[in-house]
Amino acid sequence: MSWIQALLLGIIQGLTEYLPVSSSGHLAIGQALFGLEDGESNLTFTVLLHVATVLSTLVILWKEIIWIFKDLFTKQSWSSYQNLNGGTKYAINILISMIPVMIVGFFLKDKVEEVFGSGLLIVGIMLLVTASLLAFSYFAKPRQKENISGLHAFIIGIAQACAVMPGLSRSGSTIATGLLLGNKKEKLAQFSFLMVIPPILGEALLDIKDIFKVGFSEAMSGISPLAAIVGFLSAFIFGCIACKWMINIVKKGKLIWFAVYCAIVGIIAIIFA
Repeated sequence: MSWIQALLLGIIQGLTEYLPVSSSGHLAIGQALFGLEDGESNLTFTVLLHVATVLSTLVILWKEIIWIFKDLFTKQSWSSYQNLNGGTKYAINILISMIPVMIVGFFLKDKVEEVFGSGLLIVGIMLLVTASLLAFSYFAKPRQKENISGLHAFIIGIAQACAVMPGLSRSGSTIATGLLLGNKKEKLAQFSFLMVIPPILGEALLDIKDIFKVGFSEAMSGISPLAAIVGFLSAFIFGCIACKWMINIVKKGKLIWFAVYCAIVGIIAIIFA
């Protein structure tokens, strides 16, 4: 992998992790266009890119993260959910949203990895599903609730678990599901981006364990230090840009253009599969 390929893949990951167009699908398309084969080196590079985008989330949403931790460690009554601070409720909802993806990760990880290696056809189909979800949420106009409930957090978590499929956008699925449930647009993008931090870090730790099983030098055999650094930095920088941009887009409710884009890319991927 050259540093130019790493730069472009980092840009793709950084932008598409937050835009509702599927980062996994676009990475698969990018790697196919560059002629990069599946293997431990690609897995290592993918882990680097995901860690970079998690860091970009921490940078852009640092105020919300500090608010959550501050409320968690503030004296409060734990006798009932209703008596808890706002940040504590938010943290509990994030934990609730993680349950479905944890089940998928523990029991269906091997099956999911098989799907990831099945070519561009499944990517194209899932991009069309993403387009349908975004279009449906755009035209549906439910009443917007002020706060995300625990039940809604779990349902949004199911959407996140389904989005492990390559081509099915995680942010698109979670935001569209939240909109269809009637949650406020301003709150959804932030919740969608924060809820993915623990699963991504957990997945990265599992992948790192697999990397060290085969040996770090072998896992990095197809990636030069320069390519790894360039890919990491480009994913981080463009992740920061896309995270901030996407929050504003959701507030304005202009997701329909991403539905059109996903439909076009999905059809192209199916044609060339």
